[in-house]
Amino acid sequence: MPRPVIALLTDFGVRDHYVGTMKGVALTICPEATLVDISHEVPPHDVVAGALELAACYRYFPSGTVFLVVVDPGVGSSRRGIAGETGDYKFVGPDNGVLSVVFDDTPPKRVVELTERRYARPTVSRTFEGRDRFAPAAAWLAKGAELSAFGRPAGPVHRLELSPPKVEPDRIVGEVWRVDRFGNLITNIDRKTFEKLGSVEHWPALEIRVGPHQVSKVVSTYADASAGEVCALFGSSDHLEIAANGASAASQLDLGRGAEVHVIRRG
Repeated sequence: MPRPVIALLTDFGVRDHYVGTMKGVALTICPEATLVDISHEVPPHDVVAGALELAACYRYFPSGTVFLVVVDPGVGSSRRGIAGETGDYKFVGPDNGVLSVVFDDTPPKRVVELTERRYARPTVSRTFEGRDRFAPAAAWLAKGAELSAFGRPAGPVHRLELSPPKVEPDRIVGEVWRVDRFGNLITNIDRKTFEKLGSVEHWPALEIRVGPHQVSKVVSTYADASAGEVCALFGSSDHLEIAANGASAASQLDLGRGAEVHVIRRG
């Protein structure tokens, strides 16, 4: 039988003890678990960034993976802790929208509130629920506990309001959703949406603008552009992105998340 996998995504960084402490709690409950770090460099309190990072990676994990997601500016408040399952995966985190992009992509079969005390540590800190509530819940799920044992059905969960791209007869209007470590501007325009204007082979008949800038070169991979040249391509997430070969497109264009993107059919 394969070892259970718990994948962690937080805004804690790695300087302090927080991530290591959560791992210690999880391994105390489920010592056979394999722990995988997705990232701990989500910008502090940036729920949208956390939700998008999770959505970009979750489907590449083994079936049965438990995702422990703690990007939680409302820690200690009245916001709920929740756990949900989509069939292939289980998710644990605060009910603040950080799980909502995944839940929009793959509607969950069940979502429950984390109210059953035996699946939390005896004392739950108002400032570190990742250690005391979320890590234990993820570990018990990895150990085989049934989701229904953790609490009552959650009902509607908090959703982030992320606008999809707008498709018009001669253009698509989208926006930058993520800026990765390399300064690539990753948009909300996926290949399927893009192809509503025409196939990828018809790039020359299209104009691409991001903010006030026109992107003059479309490539298959970063190395097809000259050093420092800004270009457009479909990246590993199969979303349109604006990049610069060996440089940061975000810095060169002075743009970030929310910048408007236009794909326009000429003529």
